[in-house]
Amino acid sequence: MSAQISTQYGNEIVMALIGVIVSNREYLSEIDGAIGDGDHGINMSKGFTLCGEAIKGQKLTLAQGFDAVSDALMEGIGGSMGPLYGSFFMGMADSVRGKAELDKQAFLAMLRNGLTELQDISSAGVGDKCLMDALLPAIAYFEQAVQQGESFSEALQHMKLAAIAGRDSTRDLVAKIGRASRLGERSRGALDAGAVSCCLLLCQLADTVEQRLNTVTVC
Repeated sequence: MSAQISTQYGNEIVMALIGVIVSNREYLSEIDGAIGDGDHGINMSKGFTLCGEAIKGQKLTLAQGFDAVSDALMEGIGGSMGPLYGSFFMGMADSVRGKAELDKQAFLAMLRNGLTELQDISSAGVGDKCLMDALLPAIAYFEQAVQQGESFSEALQHMKLAAIAGRDSTRDLVAKIGRASRLGERSRGALDAGAVSCCLLLCQLADTVEQRLNTVTVC
């Protein structure tokens, strides 16, 4: 028996991602205000809202949904976050294009392809106090769970826990990139807004996928 998710759930998955960002608009901007411009929530909410408007009334595959997110973020968000998140969603879309279902291995490949696209434009890593502090451990722990033979659902839980731990780790880090890096030691003691939004997206993705997993018999 193997758990899979149909890629026909594009609307449901993307709308859940839109919802978690829009509902946390003020929270994200409040966090960003401690060491940044204070507009992370505004910009992210703008981009995801544009995506929601673009896909309204359409029935999308997961690839089409992620394409829509990528386009909206690339075109609708200023600064670095639009290209960064846009590249991540573009890479994930490319990985699942033409596939009817995703098992845990295909889901891992999707995450890794998104990361590859993101790393094409960013050399940031764990410890830099950025979204990578949540994203890299989340993917690594999902991969480790898959390699150890854990179920799709269990791997998703590992992904969530790693994203949360990565998010929380940024509180004690000194920013090495971005506007916050100008503050030096003064950037310590605050969460990174990018890591927080990344954690929100990864946890929501995991929850929505888990709710729609189907167990099938693999011959």
